[in-house]
Amino acid sequence: MTQPLSGTRVLIVEDDAIIAINASDMLEEIGCRTAAIAATVDEALKRAGDTEFDIALLDLNLKDEDSLPVARRLRDDGKPFIFATGYTGLPSGSGFTDAMMISKPYRIDQLAAMLARAMAD
Repeated sequence: MTQPLSGTRVLIVEDDAIIAINASDMLEEIGCRTAAIAATVDEALKRAGDTEFDIALLDLNLKDEDSLPVARRLRDDGKPFIFATGYTGLPSGSGFTDAMMISKPYRIDQLAAMLARAMAD
C-alpha cells in the first residue's frame, strides 16, 4: 500500500540546522522528500520562487525575524504551509489566525498527521 504522503515535496524553513535535519529525516521516514531547506526569510522567499514543492513547513521564529512574509507569499501563490513553533500561537494581527500550526518539539506521527490534513484541504 502506498503511503498517502509518498512523494510529497516539502520546503523546510528552519534556522536551527539540527531541527531542520531532524525534520528532513522524519519527512523521509513518512515517504516525503525535502525539496529545500532555508534558514532565513530571504532564502525562503528565493526557494519559494525557484523550487518545486507541494507544501512548506515554516518555523515561525527565524533568529531576529519571523516567517510571516514567507507565509504571505505562499498564501498568495496558493501553496499550503504549516507553521512550526515552540510558542503558543501566532502574533496578534498576523492575519493567519486560521493557519495550521504544529508545536515544537513535534513527533513524527504528529508531523505526518498535520501534513496529511494540510494536503487534504
